[in-house]
Amino acid sequence: MIASSQPLILVVDDEPQIHRFLKPALVAAGYRVAGAADGGHAIRLADLLQPAAIILDLGLPDMDGKDVIGAIRRTGDAPIIVLSARDREAEKIASLDLGANDFVNKPFGIGELLARLRVVTRPARAAAEPAGPLQAGDLVLDPATHRVTQAGEPVRLTPTEFELLAVLMRNAGRVMTHRQILTAVWGPAHGQDTPYLRVFVGQIRQKIEQDPGEPRLILTEPGVGYRFAGPDEAGGAAGQAGPFP
Repeated sequence: MIASSQPLILVVDDEPQIHRFLKPALVAAGYRVAGAADGGHAIRLADLLQPAAIILDLGLPDMDGKDVIGAIRRTGDAPIIVLSARDREAEKIASLDLGANDFVNKPFGIGELLARLRVVTRPARAAAEPAGPLQAGDLVLDPATHRVTQAGEPVRLTPTEFELLAVLMRNAGRVMTHRQILTAVWGPAHGQDTPYLRVFVGQIRQKIEQDPGEPRLILTEPGVGYRFAGPDEAGGAAGQAGPFP
């Protein structure tokens, strides 16, 4: 097999028209593409090919897409974008809690899907770089010094606020459920304390958002959780501090 620097995307969908639509768009964007039409084939290909990301439909002929997420997560950590006509909040939450990185509803725009694909594949590229400050626009969080600055000015956060903001920034562009955030910051015993989380998010917004009533950094995913703005929304990628394209 000839090695390629182009990231491989695994598209899992039983609708041939989705493959016909997505493959040329992904190739034009600089990706290689592999396809699967059912869950069993998807699980085997995910293990064999180790794709850079997986675009997964939930409505598959042989099994529920959520079972595919669970199977893939037992052996691998490739980012998964769920692509589905199911618009129920419970489906989104279940998919994200099982390990999906994002959720895009059908019908969808290819521009939005490509933007979300760039976001979920960015952490894999950044993982090889030395750990350092996280930055989004003029907001910088430095885990080493436990300091946050915005436009060069210090932002006073409590230790819990700092940890919550760090969790969100490390996962910039990724939808995180209430339970995922609560477990990461406060531990499994607090996985259902959603009102508690809302209070802390509100406090952080008061300190870092230009207009807390119309937040542009910490975005609410109604009924699901929160998402720290990706690079196209925050004015700069959340990642290692430094110049941004």
